Amino acid sequence: MGKRLTTGISRRGFMVGASAGALAMPAIWSPSRAQGKRITVRDDGGIYTQAYGAIYYRPFTEATGIEVVAVQAQAEPTAQIVSMVDAGAYTWDMAKISLPAILILTTGDKVYLEKHGLESDPAVQKIPPQYMSEYGVGTNVYSTVLAYRTDAFEGRTAPSSWADYWNVEDFPGRRSMRRHPFDTIEQALMADGVPGSDVYPCDVDRAFGMLDKIKPNIDVWWTSGSQAEQLLISGEVDMVPTWVSRPQAAQAAGAPVEIVWDQGIWGCDHWSILAGTPNADACREFIKFCSEPERMARLSEHFPAGVVQPEAFDYISDDIARHSPTYPDNIATGVKIDAQYWLDNNEAVIERFNAWILE
Repeated sequence: MGKRLTTGISRRGFMVGASAGALAMPAIWSPSRAQGKRITVRDDGGIYTQAYGAIYYRPFTEATGIEVVAVQAQAEPTAQIVSMVDAGAYTWDMAKISLPAILILTTGDKVYLEKHGLESDPAVQKIPPQYMSEYGVGTNVYSTVLAYRTDAFEGRTAPSSWADYWNVEDFPGRRSMRRHPFDTIEQALMADGVPGSDVYPCDVDRAFGMLDKIKPNIDVWWTSGSQAEQLLISGEVDMVPTWVSRPQAAQAAGAPVEIVWDQGIWGCDHWSILAGTPNADACREFIKFCSEPERMARLSEHFPAGVVQPEAFDYISDDIARHSPTYPDNIATGVKIDAQYWLDNNEAVIERFNAWILE
């Protein structure tokens, strides 16, 4: 077991950690092989690019001579990837994408991602199967949670479940909800007593029955993570289901916000290589580099990342680790998104949701 990181970062400082120095690592590529090499990686921007630059991109270049260029793009950039591969013109070589995006890109007559073939790599093989795909190596787990303002519940019981969020009599307060069925359908079912293990396949009629009940009490329908974050910071709403990075950012900004980890709805982002890129082998070396447990642990110096390497927690102090989506206590009570279900049903459910919201 390695030495735990004890960064001394306060709860408010999670999102603005200092840059991490490069770990001393042996070169993976010889200078002659690496000369002139460059890979372009799509990531999520913001705090992710900052952290990845310090922990992954620059150290990888120092160790191998392979330059890493980060680019940002819309969430789930499947259309862009299809366009690049079809044209054989690679603006990117690899991308950080979710499992639903991987299924979209690999289900059909043409496959738009490369099989990574890294299952036997010493670091990669330590990543649990639930965070892996033959077309992607897990890098970060995201989670949708219930967040609330603690000042709105001073002197009274705070919500601790989706059922509490739906219980407007015992838990009065201004509410916000995502204007999209993803995660929202799952929340409605769990609020109605469906165990997490039985959420999929979703009983959509039952879910909309619950949404009918809560709809009159939704004050704001949010459409972006930044909007949900601002609603918490400003105190415009008291409760909101949203991606966990948003209440964490609100906490970092000093807002009195708490997170309910129980029944969190989680998915995994993966490093995936675009089919046909001439830099596929360099991408594989980069993925192996990023998968080392101690290196992955260094992300906690920037934000409480959902690290996919169990051994990474050996290097993260407990006060930071417990705010990670993959901390054992948090992931144990969560519900994994069924990517195949949404691949098969998203069009019909989105159409119904959009019609319902306008009723």
